[in-house]
Amino acid sequence: MCERLDEFDAIDRTEVVVVTFTRARNLRGYQRRFAEPLFVVSDESLVLYRALGFGRGSVARVWGPRAAKKYVQLLRQGKQLERPKNREDTLQLGGNVVIDAEGRLRWIYPGEGPDDRPTVDMLLEALRTPPPIPDRTNPRRM
Repeated sequence: MCERLDEFDAIDRTEVVVVTFTRARNLRGYQRRFAEPLFVVSDESLVLYRALGFGRGSVARVWGPRAAKKYVQLLRQGKQLERPKNREDTLQLGGNVVIDAEGRLRWIYPGEGPDDRPTVDMLLEALRTPPPIPDRTNPRRM
């Protein structure tokens, strides 16, 4: 995604933010390893993760063959693998969301595993798609 940040910048009032559940004191190292040059914030208590419906994965899904394949690829690229620090929940699933400049949740992609992420094109399309028109006759519907 970082190599395409200029496309996000071209969309008015867009900022990409990474939310992680790593401890706040580890954010600089996390940012250097995984998210530079993006802005990174910590949700140690998982309040946002839970509010967005990002649950926990099964051991088989999180640590199964797909994860093993990914780790082999990383090792072949010369990457060093580290054990999770501070007893972080390795089964916690993440996802991606698009929140517009007015603070409205426009799009959500809950990951089904650690390697399940939307494409950059999907995120850009979500940003470019106009928000739904609110239904003023029914305040519960957008």
